[in-house]
Amino acid sequence: MPSYSYTSSSSSFSSNINGRQTGHSYKETSQTTPEGTTVRTTSQNLGERPVTHTQQFDSQGRELIGDNTGGASRRIEDVSSEEADHGYKERMEDEYAKREGGA
Repeated sequence: MPSYSYTSSSSSFSSNINGRQTGHSYKETSQTTPEGTTVRTTSQNLGERPVTHTQQFDSQGRELIGDNTGGASRRIEDVSSEEADHGYKERMEDEYAKREGGA
């Protein structure tokens, strides 16, 4: 029997530092069919337009690039929630440091 799945997660952050309002939201969805997986990430900074990035992978986990031939060497890898959360937190901290002039 074919396997199908759909997952979605989102997070947001906002703060007011010295009267300056900042904020960021992030959403990721993943849809898997027998043919492969589509991952969409959308991020948005307060006051800016959202940016969406889509990645497609074949049924073997190879990223489909350009003409969708599957010739790329990148693959989907399973990571624990803790590893994923840690990686996300590090990326967000780096991003905020850049915006504040700290990196």
